[in-house]
Amino acid sequence: MSAVFAAANKQGLVITVPTVAIAEWWRGTDTRLANLLLAAVNVEELSLELSKAAGEAQSAVPGATAIDAIVMASAAQRGDIVYTSDPGDLAAMQAHFPGVRVLRA
Repeated sequence: MSAVFAAANKQGLVITVPTVAIAEWWRGTDTRLANLLLAAVNVEELSLELSKAAGEAQSAVPGATAIDAIVMASAAQRGDIVYTSDPGDLAAMQAHFPGVRVLRA
């Protein structure tokens, strides 16, 4: 993920992170570094429309988690790429969000 982050910053690309992904990632260890990373990304609040889109996706994909569905619904709004260390669950939702590419980080 460090390489993806560095490449995006070098190209002037904005990385969007839904708040629920922060909840999954945040462990309170090195908060200084974590806060620096958060300052460098667009943190997306969970809206009602995003929640509905994610709920529909979660119901269509057996075993999908709410967080994975929210990440995919968020990316679908912009036609983004989702980078993850575990692409299996997210890739299963690509049929529901065909405009989103899922890549292993």
